[in-house]
Amino acid sequence: MASTPNLIRTAVERFQAEVPALQKLKLVFGLELKGRGDIQLYRVEVPGPKISKDLAQDERVLIQIDRPQFNELAERGTVKSYREAFETGHIKVTGDSSVQKLIGQVVERQEQRAGLRKVH
Repeated sequence: MASTPNLIRTAVERFQAEVPALQKLKLVFGLELKGRGDIQLYRVEVPGPKISKDLAQDERVLIQIDRPQFNELAERGTVKSYREAFETGHIKVTGDSSVQKLIGQVVERQEQRAGLRKVH
């Protein structure tokens, strides 16, 4: 099994590959991974990603997710599976609502473009 920073890097890179418009987004976010009685906090800066294990004082948003769910998404997740996890409450996002709204709109547009390509 890969180390946590490597899993985070994989998740970010796969997400950005599916949504290329987010590749140049400059953002610092916190990632809180909840395990069995353990919480790990990471600071992730994109583009990059630059990952460090500490509390992000300069984060714009905080993403909270259970560790098993994160492992699954990092290894095999697609934008659609991230959206489903968010909509079902497995991923919680707090912080700057304008950043959340921007990312949501970019992802939605990408999904619409991908859907249009499949129809043609």
